[in-house]
Amino acid sequence: MIEVFHDIPESINKRMRYLEELDQQDRLDGTPRMERLRQIPPEIGKFISILAASTPEGEFLEIGTSAGYSALWISLACRLLERKLITFEILQEKVKLASETFELTNTKDIIKLIEGDARQYIPNYNNISFCFLDAEKEIYGECYDLLIPNMVKGGILVADNAINHYETLKPMLERSLADERVDALIVPIGKGELICRKK
Repeated sequence: MIEVFHDIPESINKRMRYLEELDQQDRLDGTPRMERLRQIPPEIGKFISILAASTPEGEFLEIGTSAGYSALWISLACRLLERKLITFEILQEKVKLASETFELTNTKDIIKLIEGDARQYIPNYNNISFCFLDAEKEIYGECYDLLIPNMVKGGILVADNAINHYETLKPMLERSLADERVDALIVPIGKGELICRKK
């Protein structure tokens, strides 16, 4: 039996360590904001992987690929459940990095990378069981409105930065917490994760 964390392929471990070091370097050397990886820490990677592994049958989406670090964590759940992840990235340089990540880790059979604005593609998916949202905060509200109607019962949406970008995200967060279509809460780990489970 494949376990989520206990038999991570060495190629994935190696790329994860490289991206962790690159992300840390970005934060220290003054790399411009839009060029930085701005990726999740390992504990959030494990958190979303466990959540993804607990979802019902359906499609897996990620909005905001960056260099592919979070997608690697989600891919562990995909491998367990025999599913695929579709991930969207709008910035060309990050698409190149992510493509390299998936090539080096032999995950191209599990992860499909789409270069473009996820908002144009979400309506094409009407059986979403898991989505990780970690993009520009200004589009969270629109993504939420597109995603929730297309999620299966028991499907899980995780949105990153719910605490450290609370003021920017406040309208969307308040709407989701009051939304009768979902059970929602903000989990105070990392920079804050909004978790929504479709009823």
